[in-house]
Amino acid sequence: MQPIFEKIKARIESAGEIAIITHVDPDGDALGSLAAAGVALRQWHKQITFLCDNRASKRFDFLPRIDEIKNYPEGETVYDLVIALDCGDELRMGNVFARLPEPKPFLINIDHHITNTQFGDINYVDGTAVSTTEILFTLFKELGFTFTTELSLSLLTGLITDTLGFRTSNVTGRTLKIGGELVDAGADLSLVTMQTLNLKPLSTLNLWEVGLKNMQLSQGLVWTTINDVERRASGHLSSSTAGLVNFLSDLDQAAMSAVLLEMGDGSIRVGFRSRPPYNVAELAMNLGGGGHAQAAGCTLDGPLIEAESLVVELSKQTIERQQAMLFGKNGHN
Repeated sequence: MQPIFEKIKARIESAGEIAIITHVDPDGDALGSLAAAGVALRQWHKQITFLCDNRASKRFDFLPRIDEIKNYPEGETVYDLVIALDCGDELRMGNVFARLPEPKPFLINIDHHITNTQFGDINYVDGTAVSTTEILFTLFKELGFTFTTELSLSLLTGLITDTLGFRTSNVTGRTLKIGGELVDAGADLSLVTMQTLNLKPLSTLNLWEVGLKNMQLSQGLVWTTINDVERRASGHLSSSTAGLVNFLSDLDQAAMSAVLLEMGDGSIRVGFRSRPPYNVAELAMNLGGGGHAQAAGCTLDGPLIEAESLVVELSKQTIERQQAMLFGKNGHN
């Protein structure tokens, strides 16, 4: 067993109370990772508290133990260990981590974002993995957990959501083999695909309607802005783009897409997407965020019009610079 696995195993085995935290506004990989860790550690009879600033969307109700998520640490519970899942940096853990008393518990950071800041006491970070659940698959294999139907379903959820159904450029043969193993172990591929990729609440379609009306295209960038009044009127209360930024990235004339969503406190949540060979990770990092080559994001201060101007300018500069690097100064092969 590799040293990283031995260290993680030793910490989990010695811990009495464990808090498992995933990022704010959790997506399918975050929730699948949370559920998978809970199911796995139940096999070792560990006391677990699931923590996240936000409740899971109802479309993830099929995941085991997902109803146990709390948005505030247990009253007098003293945690021996925190496991952060799918969090690129400490701030992504949100208020549930910030509220834990000092000194903070020992922290294991398990993540697949290439911009991860290595904020844990143990960092198991693999930027080549398509999802955090792919990393957990390897870890759980090494630690000898039994891949039950519940565990396999949870892990497959992360694979499906973060690869858009095995369609992203980072999918490898190994990813497909892992998916096959999980299906063979009892995970329902059609259920996961339907619940995570196909079904959408009415508020999502309302948000998309606003975003598409506000859409603009220029110099390889397609973007849209949605102010707080529009967002609330749509019924969309999350800070995620609800898949709109993915939809915009399918435009054949665009190298990159961006959605700027104004929140109630005046902050601006920005989601970026790109198609290979373009890369939005560096763009997001330059704006104080992070993520992956083809999917990244950041949070900016308002007002919205100033944030939009900044995002559009830097995005166009990034596209121009990457075109020059990839295709030569004229932007062509």
